[in-house]
Amino acid sequence: KLQYVDALPIEDLPGPGFATSCVAGGLAICLAVDKNGKVWGLGDKCPPINQPLSFGKVGDGVIEDPVLGTKFSLSTGEVVGKWCPSGIGLLLGGVFDATGVPTFPVKTSKTMVQVQVDVNAKLNYEAEYWTGILDAQGKSDGTYY
Repeated sequence: KLQYVDALPIEDLPGPGFATSCVAGGLAICLAVDKNGKVWGLGDKCPPINQPLSFGKVGDGVIEDPVLGTKFSLSTGEVVGKWCPSGIGLLLGGVFDATGVPTFPVKTSKTMVQVQVDVNAKLNYEAEYWTGILDAQGKSDGTYY
């Protein structure tokens, strides 16, 4: 079920050329602000080693992975240019296939930044978890046995 959820107060949004992280619907989201002030939403886990994309540099239509140097398109999340071009990325890049990051529609109001996410994603992911008497997670309604 896709819907817009509050992700970040507008006053916490960084200026053009920067990014920040937030949580929307249980998902880690990177909010990147391009040089024109447009806000973009991407998954905040950078492949292949899942460091935060929100620490990256926002450039002209891209955000750059702060550790491995991969650039991702702000609009599509696809890899732009070389995969893992810097430092240790040269070693890791050969081991993993080039992978983009998910993108999310974003809208802003006077007070909040909202991100469109599947609000049932976590529930669907956890639906296959076993919930028996010895289950350390407790009951599916949040209580314990």
